[in-house]
Amino acid sequence: MNWDDLRIIAAVRDEGTYAGASARLRIDETTVGRRLARIQRDLGVPLFDAVDGLRRPTRQCEAVLEHVGAMAAHAAAIDRVKESEVGPVGRLRIASTNAVAEELLAPHASSFLRDHPGLTLQFLTSSGNVKFSRWQADLAIRLRKPEKGDFTISKLGEVRLYFFEPADRGGAEPVVCVYPDELDAIPEAQFLRAKRLTNVRCVTDNVRIIRTMIQSHQAIGVLPEHSCGSLLADRSLRATLLPRRRDVWLLVQNHLKRDPATRVTIDWVRACFKDLSHG
Repeated sequence: MNWDDLRIIAAVRDEGTYAGASARLRIDETTVGRRLARIQRDLGVPLFDAVDGLRRPTRQCEAVLEHVGAMAAHAAAIDRVKESEVGPVGRLRIASTNAVAEELLAPHASSFLRDHPGLTLQFLTSSGNVKFSRWQADLAIRLRKPEKGDFTISKLGEVRLYFFEPADRGGAEPVVCVYPDELDAIPEAQFLRAKRLTNVRCVTDNVRIIRTMIQSHQAIGVLPEHSCGSLLADRSLRATLLPRRRDVWLLVQNHLKRDPATRVTIDWVRACFKDLSHG
């Protein structure tokens, strides 16, 4: 048994399929299946059951992965040996949307890393949610409250939302930018739906696309305050503050809650959201 074997077990558990595990580990799918079969043969216990097309971990598999978690914690402790000399040491993976990373975290990241030479930040970004598992992210920032899981959830603050439209509606009817159907529950989508707007011809979950279209003065849309930039000062646009806000949530892996590097990073993330919290 070696670390690569344990990574395969963890990847199959997190992804649910051999194909997903192979994509994450960047090895061939047949290799995943062959090595997992060897691991199960060596251990003498089944690690996964096939249920509805997915690989579900058995009780024995969960027991194995508990030990893997302890090994990861010990490895992190070894990395912290130099803490007494350079402060907290570690590599923290932060999952968030592109907009949160670019507009709230990145502007403050350089000074944070300068003040903490033992830390490295890895930003995991997408327009949606990066899967939050022990093997993919250490911290995650969510604009929707997640379901309960093996992590700690705390509220970071609230995000104001603004509805933008051209100040002069005398020309052609502006294009309406809306969010995909799977985001129907968010305040932005509910506000737009209640207005019963016509000419809905742009559907996206990417706020940068919506912002760029609004900047053209030929589109309508809703943006979170951290994505508004100079739009609020643009006299060619009319901005309306929505009555509802979106809560922002911080997720932290339970096994890292007392880790010094994680605690310092959590404090920094909270500072980045301070203006939103008190706005």
